Amino acid sequence: MTHYPKRLIEVDLPIKEISRHARREKSIRHGHISTLHIWWARRPLAACRAVVCASLWPDPAPTPDDPPCPERFVDDAKRIMGEFWDPMKTGGRDLTDPLELRRALLDFIADFANWDRSTDERYLKAARALTQSAHEALGGIPGTRPLVVDPFAGGGAIPLEALRVGADAFASDLNPVAVLLNKVVLEYIPRYGQTLADEVRRWGAWIKEEAERELGEFYPKDPDGSVPIAYLWARTITCEGPGCGAEVPLMRSLWLAKKQNRSVALRIVPKKDERRVDFEIMEDVMAKDVGEGTVRRGSATCRVCGYTTPVASVRRQLKARRGGAADARLFAVVTTRPGRQGRFYRLPTARDLEATKKAAEELERRKKLHVGPLSLVPDEPTPMGGGSGAGRAFSQRNYGMDLFEDLFTPRQALALTTLARLVQEAGVKVAEEQESGLAAAVQTCLALALDKQADSNSSLCSWRSTSQDIGHTFGRQALPMMWDFVEGNILSGATRDWLNAVEGGLKALNSLDDGVDSGRSEVQSAAKNTNPDEFAQCFFTDPPYYDAVPYADLSDFFYVWLKRTLPSSILAQFTDPLGPKDDEIIVDEVKGKDRAYFESTMTQALGEGRRVLAANGIGVVVFANKTTTGWEALLQALLDAGWVITASWPIDTEMGTRLRAMNSAALASSVHLVCRPRENPDGTLSEDVGDWRDVLAELPRRIHGWMPRLAEEGVVGADAIFSCIGPALEAFSRYSRVEKASGEGVLLGEYLVEVWAAVSREALNMLFEGADTTGFEEDARLTAMWLWTLSAGANGNGNGGKGSGGREGDEGDEREEGEEAEEEPSSQRKGGSKGFFLEFDAASKIAQGLGAHLEKMPSIVEVKGSQARLLPVGERTRYLFEKAPAQVGGKGRRTKKKDPQTQLPGTGVEAAPKKEVDGPGLSLPPPGRTALDRLHQAMLLFADGRSDALRRFIVEEVGGDQNLWKLARSLSALYPPGSEEKRWIDGVLARRKGLNL
Repeated sequence: MTHYPKRLIEVDLPIKEISRHARREKSIRHGHISTLHIWWARRPLAACRAVVCASLWPDPAPTPDDPPCPERFVDDAKRIMGEFWDPMKTGGRDLTDPLELRRALLDFIADFANWDRSTDERYLKAARALTQSAHEALGGIPGTRPLVVDPFAGGGAIPLEALRVGADAFASDLNPVAVLLNKVVLEYIPRYGQTLADEVRRWGAWIKEEAERELGEFYPKDPDGSVPIAYLWARTITCEGPGCGAEVPLMRSLWLAKKQNRSVALRIVPKKDERRVDFEIMEDVMAKDVGEGTVRRGSATCRVCGYTTPVASVRRQLKARRGGAADARLFAVVTTRPGRQGRFYRLPTARDLEATKKAAEELERRKKLHVGPLSLVPDEPTPMGGGSGAGRAFSQRNYGMDLFEDLFTPRQALALTTLARLVQEAGVKVAEEQESGLAAAVQTCLALALDKQADSNSSLCSWRSTSQDIGHTFGRQALPMMWDFVEGNILSGATRDWLNAVEGGLKALNSLDDGVDSGRSEVQSAAKNTNPDEFAQCFFTDPPYYDAVPYADLSDFFYVWLKRTLPSSILAQFTDPLGPKDDEIIVDEVKGKDRAYFESTMTQALGEGRRVLAANGIGVVVFANKTTTGWEALLQALLDAGWVITASWPIDTEMGTRLRAMNSAALASSVHLVCRPRENPDGTLSEDVGDWRDVLAELPRRIHGWMPRLAEEGVVGADAIFSCIGPALEAFSRYSRVEKASGEGVLLGEYLVEVWAAVSREALNMLFEGADTTGFEEDARLTAMWLWTLSAGANGNGNGGKGSGGREGDEGDEREEGEEAEEEPSSQRKGGSKGFFLEFDAASKIAQGLGAHLEKMPSIVEVKGSQARLLPVGERTRYLFEKAPAQVGGKGRRTKKKDPQTQLPGTGVEAAPKKEVDGPGLSLPPPGRTALDRLHQAMLLFADGRSDALRRFIVEEVGGDQNLWKLARSLSALYPPGSEEKRWIDGVLARRKGLNL
């Protein structure tokens, strides 16, 4: 129970509408802060805007047991909402009714989450008035704004939205790159507005003119006036086949353009005598006529002799050449033609090769002449990578790319270093005309534009044949190996050139309207917050994701360029060779940071958040880790830091088209945990001790009250499980310690087992329409709960996780080591079911909650390492059907001719006779031990086309088993659409209906 008026977010939140707007925002490219600069796993602005409003505004309709809402806010909210909601459009609202006033505020929040409303003056005026009223009504000093603190500010979405709705914002981060982004968004844009945009555009154009004079000869136009916009390269190795020694270009694909109305591809032409291959370009080509690339899973196949050089040798050769970007082979050039639409493709010419050679020579000349404290091209070390956690994002060192300069071709390095120098020169010239603050802001924005240019112009960028454009270095949260890559022409006037990078940043300047006040951004460890005690009204943050996203190592790619472009007034934060990592809160065993380190440092950070929060303030902590281990570590830190969790809201922030969006139990939603300091009425930390029996008695009531609400909002599966954490932990976290009757303390992990059990029971009751689930054997209960955990929700998206997703504002699909897509653990893959995968720890908790044990269920579950797999029905054939040894095919053994009505699906095994039906040689299986076994037997008979046997099996063995048919209907709703299991079970149900049973 809180001692202060509840906020709206502790009572209700329109999560379905907010989720819809958050998903839509992924495709927004104009005026969004993601166009300013990359930051990984940035929060959607829609979600942040809604949550900030709901956190700052009190609930006008509290229950009699809750502290009352301040009358000042109620009166102001009635007036503001009465003026905002046009009675002619809404049919009128009785705002004197507290519940109707609450609904009006929630409807406003849902509408305001829409991207199109983010700069709408009507919405902004109303939101800011409500924020100011709430602040003063809750005891804030008149004329001041409520302060929102975010110590893991990252890309700045949370503090930006705090400013937008009328609050003050303090954004801090350990990472100087993140702080720089926040400084632009929170300080420079509000302070200088359109003047900043005008100056950035002006000096960006000046840099383009100067760069054309210096670099134009290295990007020659074609004789017919065509402009090369992209150069396609392939790293190469020497074939190690016996007596071959041919050059092997490393290529994932031969497609150049693969759209509905345009298809262009390469044909490889072996030149055995020359020990190399040539290429031909094919237009309007059919997929069947396009060969495969030369690389698969890191091994390279020579098209001259057919020998496949193994991955270890490929790595060894590239490592000796520092990644092979400097001597890669140019195999195609993409151009635009004057007066013509679209992209055109040609083979490289002598002019192209001569230009790249001259660029390499010019770069070497400049290196020799360069003087200064920093190298001309960044020679700082790339991330080490390794381990089983965050370090897996980095594989570049396996191929010799040990320094950042190894990530670029000579011409790319020449272009970027030229732009870096011109950015510094522009900064000097601006300082001669403008005051120092504006000059620093202009140079900083130009430096960020160079970062964008580096991101789209390294040897880790792919050519996207489906969209015919240039990808990014960070198509995902990693530095992946790219066998074939694209080099952009920074002067082309097309996508990914210099002015494109500048304009992308300018679009972000529209993220805030002119009426917003500025905030503050500082480099600071979250564990050492400099704000005074009880200074903030809202602590809202999105902390690091355990071992999922190595922010510090990723940002070094930009850090090394920023050191060479920023104004001197900011460079004090960039004096170290690389970004700070000692205090980074992450799990990375290579750096000696384990779970204990994560929990202890996260506890310090969250404890600091509690310290700076006012007594009547509120906290919101966002989390979307894909592992239960990461979840438990964060929750433990929250409890240890003295927080009480009062609510949790899942907001669906992910698009279902991402790589992990098929049958992965990682979250599609980001769960917002709403917290209050665990304090006594006098403000001291509460040391109350709870009774284990009371907590356990309260748990099922809370889950039972919460799950139907989630179902109404389309929140199911893993999202629903983790969304129950809030109500479940309120009963546990209100105490400093929960004890059993013996005096023994209850650990969080022990309680979470009970939470999973309560969620499982409630979910099964929903799945089986209120039936007594104790009537189902454990294999049926586990299967239903497993499939429900993987279910996608009402929006039709598969589940993906922020810890596994792509970059903000870009849905690229570059992959590590050219390994195509990671193997999809999905029954939705064409070609048959591969099973249904869960993280082992999650699967184990589900099983425990159902009173089952995975190790005792090998007939339906397979465990390998950190993954558990619910077996597809087709793999259970041998277990479900008896077989006679003499009928199993094998070497040196005679087998009788197979009858299509007796052969079992996909096994080469025939059913052993049990009883004769429908003629000689036909057999039925002995009924399985459990309802699930019997249902699977029926599904397999249907799958194999054994219609007569299926009819007899239903009539004679399972027709009257009502539990089996309840199970069948439930599983039909849970199996993924398009899966074999879904088709088979629906076929069995249809057959039963046809038999009038």
